[in-house]
Amino acid sequence: MKVLANDGISKSGILALEKGGFEVITTKVAQEQVANFVNENNVDVVLVRSATKVRKDIIDACPGLKIIGRGGVGMDNIDVDYAKSKGIHVINTPASSSESVAELVFGHLFSGVRFLHDSNRNMPLEGDSNFDGLKKAYANGTELRGKTLGIVGIGRIGQATAKMAFGLGMKVIAADSFIPSVDVKVEFFDGQSITTTIVSQSLESLFKEADFITLHVPAQDGYIIGEKELAIMKDGVGIVNCARGGVIDEVALVKALDSGKVAFAGLDVFESEPKPEMAILMHTKISLTPHIGAATGEAQDRIGTELASQIITLLS
Repeated sequence: MKVLANDGISKSGILALEKGGFEVITTKVAQEQVANFVNENNVDVVLVRSATKVRKDIIDACPGLKIIGRGGVGMDNIDVDYAKSKGIHVINTPASSSESVAELVFGHLFSGVRFLHDSNRNMPLEGDSNFDGLKKAYANGTELRGKTLGIVGIGRIGQATAKMAFGLGMKVIAADSFIPSVDVKVEFFDGQSITTTIVSQSLESLFKEADFITLHVPAQDGYIIGEKELAIMKDGVGIVNCARGGVIDEVALVKALDSGKVAFAGLDVFESEPKPEMAILMHTKISLTPHIGAATGEAQDRIGTELASQIITLLS
């Protein structure tokens, strides 16, 4: 049987699939050619990440397709229910990238509170001519310890983020309409651990209470954070989005950054991805990454081997 990993797959995933008797194709096929390629090459399984979309047109055009897999959590680029109605298995890897995304959240938080994103832009330009000026400009940093982190969406990634926050001595609050409470176990290198319970509260109360806010939700029909939500937040709040573009009103966010209502933002995803707005890309108060939350070697190894295991189980 043949597997098309159109957005790539780790070497460990390829080896596991080949050991299971599958042929793995890693040729990158253009979106409009995916259906033709699947049919011409008798592909049984299509694996994607966030780039390739598997919609109704591809599903209808490929009657021999047995599995559609998403290397990651969200499956908004796949017509999941329709695929299942056609007898196609749809799989993903919800647990494999949690730590990688959570670490990126804190990369953005550390960058924001210590101005790293802006100092890294300006030190090469002015570090030799205006060292004291830059030192003064970036001298008013903030510690994360003792501050309140508001997590919107306390699923696997939200919980991984909470664990890191606890390790830094932060207070963690959460809002999640599907998870009323969750026990979070923080494990240490020597085998010891502590467990604490996070009880969900309302979004409004979270927005009012949090010093920093991080979003961990699937794609939405509307904004979770817009002008109204920004208005009730603390002055000087920091906001991070490593979830999905379109959950924050970027126009409202820029206004809030310009006014000082929001101290900084960290964005890994964007409304107009893969062509973010220039007002976002050039803003000095925004730490930027190009949708790389799960893009670590460790996460990709876990994703590849987990996909392989599911595929072998389903088709063997």
